[in-house]
Amino acid sequence: MCIQLFPNPPPRTRYAAIAELLSSLGEPAYRLSQLVRAVHRTGTTEYAQLSALPRRVRSSLIEAFGPTFADLRPIARQSGDQVEKTLFENDNGARIETVLARYRTGWTSLCLSTQVGCGLGCTFCATGAVGLVRNLSADEICDQVLYHQQQGPVDSIAFMGMGEALANPHTFPALDVLTHPDYFGLSPRRITVSTVGFAPGLQRLVDSHPQVNVTLSVHSPFPAERSTLIPLEGRFPLASCLAILDQHVAETRRKTYLAYLLIDGVNDSPAHATALASLVNSRDQPRLFHVSVIPYNDAVGVTPAYRRPSAARVAEFLRTLRSANVRATQRQQFGGALDAACGQLHAQYLSSAPAPAADRRRLPITAG
Repeated sequence: MCIQLFPNPPPRTRYAAIAELLSSLGEPAYRLSQLVRAVHRTGTTEYAQLSALPRRVRSSLIEAFGPTFADLRPIARQSGDQVEKTLFENDNGARIETVLARYRTGWTSLCLSTQVGCGLGCTFCATGAVGLVRNLSADEICDQVLYHQQQGPVDSIAFMGMGEALANPHTFPALDVLTHPDYFGLSPRRITVSTVGFAPGLQRLVDSHPQVNVTLSVHSPFPAERSTLIPLEGRFPLASCLAILDQHVAETRRKTYLAYLLIDGVNDSPAHATALASLVNSRDQPRLFHVSVIPYNDAVGVTPAYRRPSAARVAEFLRTLRSANVRATQRQQFGGALDAACGQLHAQYLSSAPAPAADRRRLPITAG
């Protein structure tokens, strides 16, 4: 039995546009449910192949939206130990990357992109070296999930790929679609949104999706130094973002995460660890803040002097935090050899030119 979807799908999404078209054609409301189930459960994205729909509906969809449901298509894939990186492209040649990690327990986590490039200029990030090309639409964000769900189960999602998720207004309708039970049906507690501190978007996120996990990049407890790593500090200071999170954890009792990228000789000293511990312990609910320490990954186009700290230095930094009763762990990372780890995504803009338009559809899916 078809379940009728809610009558007003999230605006600025293909679901809303399709619903409007079906209504104008006088089709019953359950047609949208038929289409969604066919696409999400069978792995078919070509409208012509959606045999659950009448031929007249398929023809109208093709005429209105083109031959396929998805706006992104995979053009290359690299696989390594427990990780797979996929390069996507749209009809205009815009490229983004996603990373699927497979944990030995069987759990899978998908790292999504929200922008083509990024305009915030963080000095440790290859995506920032690309510059901002444009925001992804809500549909393009969801297409990354759809593609991977069609290959196998996706247990959790992290908005930690290319771009600053909270600077893109389309992130929010994408979250609406991803968490709605009639579309992707993902639990918000299995979604993490990472930000370097875009305060207006952070406030909107905790107001509209309070059960989604939040990760705030800190990277230095000292404002002047943090502004050299994350220029957005000058517009939205760390203190203002932490104030938003203080209210969030007080209202929801939900744990939040502070990411700390550890760079050799830059922000990994005992003084940094002590100051970071003080920053956490000054929160109203310090036990609800968890520090995720990330050793720096070499990346294309970033400040060349940056280096990965030694394992001993990472361990010492963690010991200092824990001795101050701060909950802290080292983040498990995959895909460094594939430029798929934190800060490394650049969608081949920096290492090679995009393929000519005539060749884009012929690029193979490769494993390497």
